[in-house]
Amino acid sequence: MSRTTRTRRPVLRAVAVAAVLVTAAAGVAAVTRTEPGPPRYITDDQGRALFLHGFNTSGSTKADPDSLPWITEEDVQHEYDTMGTNFVRLLIQWSAVEPEPGEYDEAYLDAVAERVDWYGERGYHVLLDMHQDLYGADVSPDRHSGNGAPAWATRTDGLPVAEQDMWELVYLEPGTMRAFDHFWNTTGDHPELMEHYADAWGRVAERFADDPAVIGYDLMNEPFGGSLQGPAFERGPLAELYRRCTERIRGADTDTWIFVEGQAVGVNWGTPSALPRLDDPRPGEPRIVYAPHAYPLPMDLGRSYTGEGRGQVDTAIALWEENVRVTAERLGAPVVLGEFGLDMSGDGAEAYVAKMLDVTDSMATGRAYWSNDHDGWGPWADEDLTPGPLAEVMDRAYPRAVAGDPLDVGYDPGGTGGGAGGSGGSDSPESPQLTVRFKAVEGVTGPTEVYLPEGEFPDGGEARVAASTGGEAEASVEWDAERRVLAVELASPAPGTEYELRVRPDRP
Repeated sequence: MSRTTRTRRPVLRAVAVAAVLVTAAAGVAAVTRTEPGPPRYITDDQGRALFLHGFNTSGSTKADPDSLPWITEEDVQHEYDTMGTNFVRLLIQWSAVEPEPGEYDEAYLDAVAERVDWYGERGYHVLLDMHQDLYGADVSPDRHSGNGAPAWATRTDGLPVAEQDMWELVYLEPGTMRAFDHFWNTTGDHPELMEHYADAWGRVAERFADDPAVIGYDLMNEPFGGSLQGPAFERGPLAELYRRCTERIRGADTDTWIFVEGQAVGVNWGTPSALPRLDDPRPGEPRIVYAPHAYPLPMDLGRSYTGEGRGQVDTAIALWEENVRVTAERLGAPVVLGEFGLDMSGDGAEAYVAKMLDVTDSMATGRAYWSNDHDGWGPWADEDLTPGPLAEVMDRAYPRAVAGDPLDVGYDPGGTGGGAGGSGGSDSPESPQLTVRFKAVEGVTGPTEVYLPEGEFPDGGEARVAASTGGEAEASVEWDAERRVLAVELASPAPGTEYELRVRPDRP
């Protein structure tokens, strides 16, 4: 397997029998549902709820000698023109940030900042993700597996790390396990490693604190506890790492959102996380985001999203959704789906992606597909960035910002009558329709903004807003044809009142 891609194969039959996974699942019953709290959302400086829709950029970072993704500025523009995305989970590497203990590579941070600017100039929100898989490249002498940690922070005690066709199995190699145990200081021998990691985040925050494009910091990709698994890991060293990183970040940046993940084993499949509520020392409301990943177990076991397999995957997704809600309520945090994806050549792949977009719409969460590479998983059919099947699914009407508390988002693509050249007008039942229900909130200003794809909304959109008190609500509507964004602003929003915005294709 190339380390430049995120290939998932039906390997977990073998992994599931390992004692480490049995231990990881042991804490599921210990997690109980809390009483639902008020919904929380990632908000902008006008108080509007943000809907984040985009990609991870990119798997190529893992093997690149400069730890940078393959993209150019023109590629960022091409992505927007093709799919209208507004979010990127941009991979960075600890090994590149801190190549030697306490020494930070400013040239690398400058290169990352250049790429952040490419996105920021096009209205994207950028999440910086400190990525790791299999701890780091130096867990094996020939660097055949892993990315993330620098060589000086990799302590395997000489234990072996054999290459595996099934990449996840490298997590169970003795040297990989020992490297994680030393990092989490389970061994008691290296308490300095977590400190260095937290300090590295502090330096990243210093560099990007004043960059308006950077919406957040994802503290660690898919944490793995080594020999310590389940609630003992999440409530112990993982929570402690998050506290230290948050403290360092808040020393430089009090505004940006901090994204946390539970352990990957189990949580990615839909089992509960045991992460405790985390304090945020910033003034005002906390800005902690729960950012789980979703790789339903039936799909990891090789089932396609067709026939009986589709029903099994849908059941796993429902379990994932419920347990994500439970964890988010406990954390008092909004949710962003940090990763989901699959090989787009498989049967039912497009339907699966559409399902996950519907689920995240209904949960009012953001989402980042893995990934934007041209490797069979991403939106491109070739290295010339010809749009593939995924691009059509991702080029979807969605709200970018909602002027209030979102209650429900629904997108009905309709029939062929709603597309370009079709016979259906804006009132045709076959027309595509985006529906956004929200409650007006005191102090929230600005319009609700929705992205409308050219294929289904060739001439923009016709917007209607109804109030729960009865009748249509007066609103101004502006269409930005270049960005394909429709802005709808209520004339006199009444706090506490519910509104329903419906957008259908405008008549030619």
